[in-house]
Amino acid sequence: MIFRSPYPAIEMPGVPLTPFVLEGARRRGDKPALIDAASGRTITYRQLFDSVQAVAASLAARGLRKGDVFAIYSPNVPEYAVAFHAVSLIGGTLTTLNPLYTVEEAAHQLKDAHARYLLTTPALLDKAREAAAHANIEEIFVFGEAAGATPFAALYESGGGEVPQVEIDPGEDVVVLPYSSGTTGLPKGVMLTHRNLIANTLQVQACELIKESDTIVCVLPLFHIYGMVVIMNVGLYAGARIVVMSRFDLESFLRVLQDYNVTLAHVVPPIMLALAQHPAVDNYDLSKLETLFSGAAPLSEELARACSERLGCNIRQGYGMTETSPAIHLTPHAFDWTKYGSIGQCVPDTECKIVDVETGEPLGHGQEGEICMRGPQMMKGYLNRPEATAATIDPDGWLHTGDIGYCDEEGHFFVVDRLKELIKYKGMQVAPAELEALLLTHPQVADAAVVPLPDEEAGELPKAFVVRKPAAEDVAAEELMAFVAARVAPYKKIRQLEFIEQIPKSASGKILRRLLVERDRAK
Repeated sequence: MIFRSPYPAIEMPGVPLTPFVLEGARRRGDKPALIDAASGRTITYRQLFDSVQAVAASLAARGLRKGDVFAIYSPNVPEYAVAFHAVSLIGGTLTTLNPLYTVEEAAHQLKDAHARYLLTTPALLDKAREAAAHANIEEIFVFGEAAGATPFAALYESGGGEVPQVEIDPGEDVVVLPYSSGTTGLPKGVMLTHRNLIANTLQVQACELIKESDTIVCVLPLFHIYGMVVIMNVGLYAGARIVVMSRFDLESFLRVLQDYNVTLAHVVPPIMLALAQHPAVDNYDLSKLETLFSGAAPLSEELARACSERLGCNIRQGYGMTETSPAIHLTPHAFDWTKYGSIGQCVPDTECKIVDVETGEPLGHGQEGEICMRGPQMMKGYLNRPEATAATIDPDGWLHTGDIGYCDEEGHFFVVDRLKELIKYKGMQVAPAELEALLLTHPQVADAAVVPLPDEEAGELPKAFVVRKPAAEDVAAEELMAFVAARVAPYKKIRQLEFIEQIPKSASGKILRRLLVERDRAK
């Protein structure tokens, strides 16, 4: 059975991403587009439009050509949107890096993406330089000023030339290359076209997410597809005011909600948990907050209710993947209280089906299986990974999400489990294979497996099961966890480690993670 969206079909404009997103920017003039939460520094819509043009002209003059990859390695700043759309405007491709990445993690992505240019911040410049040296980066730009890098502001000043007219095929040309582990394995470049991102912007807006009158807070990272599309691009397309935070801190977040009269806040479940339970919430006036929108990780019915009742605001939830630009489902604007816990209905022009995980046969209403989807927001594929692409998108064009769920009689979807191996820590992807490979480089580790450990605050924590080499009984769990922590971003750290005699595997050598998860739950 195929489940379809209840919304009318969208009309796709035949233009590239940036002219589409910034179509109304000049008309909005001096309306604030992006505000730095800490300083109040503001970029108006007219300034945003003009800055994108100037930076695009400068980058073209410096040699950025269609198809070249430009990397951004930075926490949230208002100018992130300027850099993003300047590169997009002249046919470049953006690859966005997590600012928590180690030198090794950053270098891997830069090399894999074949990036030519890198934009970072003074605080990250030392790591950026080292990573760039491993990846043949031609020029490093920096927000602000720092020795040994070109100030990003210089691109505004030298942007007096004309923006070159570049022929962009919206359906074929890749505009962003975020990295995702997909349903399994190491992070891979996800090729998303101009049309993918335009389609998802229109799909999200058809579900009435952001109004032009809204003030929204952007505390979720812009390197992540959720922040990049659902907050930045949808927000700018709608003409909203976007208040940008560089990092999450509860008191600062609450102050921003209050002082900027935020009406819509995009969050992840760990932030929802803090809003539902932390006593500091009572010290702030959040009366202007109309909607909390949660994504990136499952939101329980209990937490959604608790947050709604405490704050007196509407709760909405979305579901998707980096590979789908990201939204596949959104809960309706007029949300039915009996549907708390639902990820909502299919967004426009999206088909979904639930298939039996053993046979692949389609299932009907109320039957649990893997969620599969088709739609214009679906990725072109993984960069230079045809086998991984074929393992995710089947010959009939269905993308397999790796999540187990069902659809009720009214077309509302519910996610109940994860078939894929990916661990979601506070909405961030942690690939077990990456941590296992790292553990196996330790001289006293014979074998390893990493599985998700349920956690109320984080959602899931990485837990490792390790087989020690003979005569390595003295190695301690703390030593191995510290070994991994020194080599990965903080959110990827192993939080628990248990020694085991043997890692359960299939006849083909595949780790049977579910047996380890069940073993843990049985304790």
